[in-house]
Amino acid sequence: MSPIQYQKRLRLLEARHLMTDEGETAESSAFKVGYNSASQFSREYSRMFGNSPLRDAMKI
Repeated sequence: MSPIQYQKRLRLLEARHLMTDEGETAESSAFKVGYNSASQFSREYSRMFGNSPLRDAMKI
Protein backbone atom coordinates (compact mmCIF):
# COMPACT_ATOMS: atom_id res chain seq x y z
CA MET A 1 0.00 0.00 0.00
CA SER A 2 1.41 3.36 -1.00
CA PRO A 3 1.58 6.28 1.45
CA ILE A 4 -1.19 8.07 -0.48
CA GLN A 5 -3.45 5.01 -0.34
CA TYR A 6 -2.75 4.68 3.39
CA GLN A 7 -3.62 8.33 4.00
CA LYS A 8 -6.83 8.00 1.95
CA ARG A 9 -7.80 4.91 3.97
CA LEU A 10 -7.25 6.73 7.27
CA ARG A 11 -9.30 9.72 6.10
CA LEU A 12 -12.20 7.51 4.98
CA LEU A 13 -12.15 5.51 8.22
CA GLU A 14 -12.24 8.74 10.23
CA ALA A 15 -15.12 10.06 8.13
CA ARG A 16 -17.02 6.82 8.70
CA HIS A 17 -16.42 7.13 12.45
CA LEU A 18 -17.70 10.71 12.42
CA MET A 19 -20.88 9.65 10.64
CA THR A 20 -21.69 6.44 12.49
CA ASP A 21 -20.47 7.26 16.00
CA GLU A 22 -20.60 11.05 16.23
CA GLY A 23 -23.75 11.69 14.18
CA GLU A 24 -22.10 13.96 11.60
CA THR A 25 -23.56 14.29 8.13
CA ALA A 26 -21.73 12.76 5.20
CA GLU A 27 -20.92 16.18 3.79
CA SER A 28 -19.54 17.65 7.01
CA SER A 29 -17.51 14.48 7.64
CA ALA A 30 -16.00 14.72 4.17
CA PHE A 31 -14.90 18.29 4.71
CA LYS A 32 -13.61 17.61 8.23
CA VAL A 33 -11.25 14.92 6.97
CA GLY A 34 -9.98 17.07 4.10
CA TYR A 35 -12.13 16.42 1.05
CA ASN A 36 -13.02 19.54 -0.91
CA SER A 37 -15.37 17.68 -3.23
CA ALA A 38 -18.36 15.78 -1.86
CA SER A 39 -18.62 13.79 -5.10
CA GLN A 40 -14.99 12.65 -4.91
CA PHE A 41 -15.51 11.66 -1.28
CA SER A 42 -18.65 9.71 -2.19
CA ARG A 43 -16.89 7.82 -4.98
CA GLU A 44 -13.90 6.86 -2.85
CA TYR A 45 -16.05 5.99 0.15
CA SER A 46 -18.29 3.72 -1.95
CA ARG A 47 -15.26 1.94 -3.42
CA MET A 48 -13.80 1.27 0.01
CA PHE A 49 -16.89 0.32 2.00
CA GLY A 50 -19.35 -0.88 -0.64
CA ASN A 51 -22.05 1.55 0.55
CA SER A 52 -22.64 5.18 -0.18
CA PRO A 53 -21.72 7.56 2.66
CA LEU A 54 -25.34 8.69 2.87
CA ARG A 55 -26.47 5.13 3.48
CA ASP A 56 -23.93 4.64 6.27
CA ALA A 57 -24.79 8.01 7.80
CA MET A 58 -28.44 6.92 8.07
CA LYS A 59 -27.54 3.85 10.17
CA ILE A 60 -27.39 5.87 13.37
